[in-house]
Amino acid sequence: MEYIEIKEYFTDIETTENYSGYMYSVADAITITILGSICGLKNVSQIHQWASSEKVSKFLKEEFAINAVPCYFWLLTLLKMIKPESLNECFVKFMEALLPQKKKVISVDGKTIRSTAKMDSYEKPLHIISAQISELKMTLAQKTCDGKSNEIPTVKELLNSLNIKGCLVVADALNCQKETAETIVKNKADYLLCVKDNHRKLKKEIEEYINQNINKFETLTIKEKNHGRTEIRSAYVIQDISWLSQKEDWVKLHTIGAIHREFISKNKQTSEWHFYISSRKLNARKLLDDVRLEWSVETMHWLLDVHFNEDFCRVEDKNVQQNLNIFRKAALNIINSFKSASNSKRVISKIMFDCLLDIDHIKLVLNEN
Repeated sequence: MEYIEIKEYFTDIETTENYSGYMYSVADAITITILGSICGLKNVSQIHQWASSEKVSKFLKEEFAINAVPCYFWLLTLLKMIKPESLNECFVKFMEALLPQKKKVISVDGKTIRSTAKMDSYEKPLHIISAQISELKMTLAQKTCDGKSNEIPTVKELLNSLNIKGCLVVADALNCQKETAETIVKNKADYLLCVKDNHRKLKKEIEEYINQNINKFETLTIKEKNHGRTEIRSAYVIQDISWLSQKEDWVKLHTIGAIHREFISKNKQTSEWHFYISSRKLNARKLLDDVRLEWSVETMHWLLDVHFNEDFCRVEDKNVQQNLNIFRKAALNIINSFKSASNSKRVISKIMFDCLLDIDHIKLVLNEN
């Protein structure tokens, strides 16, 4: 059976110190950790126990040429030695090979690993910025910074490191920055940014114009019912931005948009407005669709917490913490790729449990990529 060869993308990994690989291969340690993560295992201890079992160690030897599973100490040591920057570069190559189609929308957002805020070994909580290919629900790359306060420059560095030509980059209000918009356009992509109170004057001007001239906007309303709650989303877009005093401050600004969300349940009714600027000429349908795609990166962050308990992962070594984050994203990418290729409706948690219970299901998941 032929399936995606994980190891070949991580053979050139850089380590913090010279290591000949005499006892165990770093690429083998990476393969074991990714496969264990596909099974939903939450930490290095669980992964080691799983890999050391007779059936799994035989599977690793036959299918991945891993002749010996490192002991727990050596597995942890190898993961500590891996440079996260180098691992991320290999991860990007791995994901580019895995992608079944051209990327269109990239959502960018950061996540703080909360457990690191309570540990003396971290000067600041570990904050990881992810770039997600929204329509595929697959992470393309990530970059780490110390604390959320450093997210803005880190996002620019991450975008500069990627090939985003022709893509639409969507981001939350924190990254609604003129410099970020310029970085996106410089890389021959377009931006869709949420405007909130960090640009109070811009938000107020858009809000007032919509209130006074709503008939000039192209509109579209859709209604959805889920779990006893009705959500009504209405999009408003306009390309004539001659009225906007700050139009020259934002590079290639073409579209002003707004989305009104109304939530109706048995007990209450609430509503909220969100405002957007974009360098792409969007209609109301595209605004609704592309804004919703931005949620994919937040969903991925939720999966990291729900399936891997990442916010409770108390790993003292910063390298291991960052590297585990990458391995978990690789596992989620592989599973999402499998779901797409096989049209599986099975939820991720059940696919992970299937893999844990049956090695043949791991082969199935890898074979579909």
